[in-house]
Amino acid sequence: MICPARRLFLKTAGATGLAIAAPLANANITKHPEAGERELRLRNLHTGEKLSATFWAEGEYISKELAAIDHVLRDHRSGEVIHMDHTLLEQIYALQQRLRHKGTIEIISGYRSPSTNAMLARNSRGVAKKSFHMLGRAIDLRMPGVELKNLRKAALNLKAGGVGYYPNSNFVHLDTGRPRFW
Repeated sequence: MICPARRLFLKTAGATGLAIAAPLANANITKHPEAGERELRLRNLHTGEKLSATFWAEGEYISKELAAIDHVLRDHRSGEVIHMDHTLLEQIYALQQRLRHKGTIEIISGYRSPSTNAMLARNSRGVAKKSFHMLGRAIDLRMPGVELKNLRKAALNLKAGGVGYYPNSNFVHLDTGRPRFW
């Protein structure tokens, strides 16, 4: 039989271990070298806008470039812009590195305002009422030259968030929620 003091110690040690391990689960995505650059080339399919942005350089995020990314990923229906989750940008960057994709990433949907999301949810069963898109934590994309099933597989292998596979609509959904897939 385990004494109460030892039981408390084991519970505390276990909880501490989980608290430490949780952030490390995505360490391969969010850990940066002190030097180097991270660039994304994006094309918003709804607005036609193209952007090549180095969002990370010399150990830190670059505010001006992040703002440009936020603008390209805005709600194209309302024009509303919010700050996109940096972890999402890191996921996209990690995917392009894993797939050795040098081209432009096509964006189907980035940020969605609550009113846009509500309208889409009324018209489609595939739109979540509490979508991560409304928080700047989700994106729907494809990478020309990369088979969609390979993009999905690489995203699943990141184990960094939600991955939705929409082969009939030709895109993959990524978000920064808990790892899951559909």
